[in-house]
Amino acid sequence: MSSETKEIVDEKKSVVEITGLKKTFSTGGSVPLTILNGLDMTVTENSKTVICGASGSGKSTLLNIIGGLEPATAGSVIAGGYNVAALSEKELTEYRSGFLGLIFQFHYLLKDFSALENVLLPAYMRGMSKKKAKERASELLCDVGLKDRMNHLPSQLSGGERQRAAVARALINDPSLILADEPTGNLDPDNAALISDLLFSMVDKYHKTLLLVTHDMNLASRGDIRCCIKDGKLSVL
Repeated sequence: MSSETKEIVDEKKSVVEITGLKKTFSTGGSVPLTILNGLDMTVTENSKTVICGASGSGKSTLLNIIGGLEPATAGSVIAGGYNVAALSEKELTEYRSGFLGLIFQFHYLLKDFSALENVLLPAYMRGMSKKKAKERASELLCDVGLKDRMNHLPSQLSGGERQRAAVARALINDPSLILADEPTGNLDPDNAALISDLLFSMVDKYHKTLLLVTHDMNLASRGDIRCCIKDGKLSVL
């Protein structure tokens, strides 16, 4: 690496720093199952990092730990200055609602709320006025191609449309980091390609950092940093 290239790399701001991450699960026997085993990782600002790996390799577990959704057995996760393992429940709520945008394989839209209401709700719950939250949600739904569908219930939307709404919801609070766990996993190939295009274009438009896990190699190829989890460790492809 040239000194000029090294300077550019060094200037990039770190968004996530993971050191010695370990995660074990009890199997009911005498030997616990180790999924992550001393994993180290750095995610830099405005990068689009994609993690692949075999089923059960720990991809989703890694995202859940970064998202504060489950604890690590050992190691540290520092994300946006937050020491995730040390956060109280109140601090975790602030971390998830402000610093993170979460997209899952399943959309998790509230069935009795319209697309617009689903998208504005996180902003409203975080203290934004209902008027401003509605304006912001409407803007995002237009951005994801749901201008004429925003007052529809999830049951009235296609699978691809529901995931579009989930992308808009993840952006409503202007998070620094988007965590996406198999965001196209429940979609047919055509809709998967559309959501892939949409997600990457929205990340670029709003200057977000993306950390995405997938088993879809077509989706994985779109990351500017591609990694693989194997035997509990992370390697750059």
